Amino acid sequence: MTVDLALYQPDIAQNTGTLLRLGACLGVVVHIIHPTGFPFSRQSLRRAGLDYLDHVEFIEHVSFAAFDAWRREAGRRLVLLTTKASDSTYTAAYARNDILMTGRESAG
Repeated sequence: MTVDLALYQPDIAQNTGTLLRLGACLGVVVHIIHPTGFPFSRQSLRRAGLDYLDHVEFIEHVSFAAFDAWRREAGRRLVLLTTKASDSTYTAAYARNDILMTGRESAG
């Protein structure tokens, strides 16, 4: 099991595509938590994800509640990434089963 990345209700298709490319390059599973701020489909992400979409594993969750139920059942720890944290991302201790979550771009 490895660290996963979760995108909570992403607003911008280009940012989502960038993180999907990151997932493809690093072999990281990306969780998309709906609703998104754009029509979410392979077609809408094709431009932002370039040719990487065929190489990334992503899992869609219909809501945070559905994602959280899945996460708890899987015994995965949720790590929230925020610019308002008192601890640095660089000094935090991560575990192999962690899921790193980013929030909506419009929420800061």
